[in-house]
Amino acid sequence: MNATERTIAASEFKQRYDDRPPWDIGRPQPFVVYNADQVQGSVLDVGCGTGENSLFFAERGHDVTGIDFLSDPIESATHKNAQRGLNVTFKQHDALKLSQLNQKFDNVIDCGLLHSFSDTDLQQYVDELAAVTHAGSKLMLLCFSDEEPGTKGPRRLSETDIRELFADRWDIDSMTRTRFVVREDTRANYSEDGPHAWFVIAERV
Repeated sequence: MNATERTIAASEFKQRYDDRPPWDIGRPQPFVVYNADQVQGSVLDVGCGTGENSLFFAERGHDVTGIDFLSDPIESATHKNAQRGLNVTFKQHDALKLSQLNQKFDNVIDCGLLHSFSDTDLQQYVDELAAVTHAGSKLMLLCFSDEEPGTKGPRRLSETDIRELFADRWDIDSMTRTRFVVREDTRANYSEDGPHAWFVIAERV
């Protein structure tokens, strides 16, 4: 794994939300939608942003909790939640302290958070994921892959990186090369068809 010493700071994420971040596309990521039938039971959406993935699963009848460590996207998600007549629990909460939620979930969705952590925080985050899941829980993960050229944006992760990270308490059911969908006005910053990504489905053991 290419060493990354610094987790992306909250202030950097806040600056993105002061404008509108590339990943805030106004709908769930297509690969999440395509694989939604694999999700059964309660859902924790970690790094939920303005809540589109959370709201999508709530519309499908799931009990959903969405967390983000910034207040602005949580406020936006809460507003959408009310507008759409849904019942998602949105909270401002640190993903490195998931165990403080004192709750176990049947599924965890991480759509673009894992790749924002430093080496040290990355391992802590994986430990925290284990704390809020049980045997049989599913993890649905979308992150930047090592096929994305350049250094703009978050760290890149290889297949080996991901398999090593989740080796202890997870079985990886599938790893698929895909793309993040980003806003059209930000596409010039990434590969032509969107940033190269991994879509991972894993089961807690």
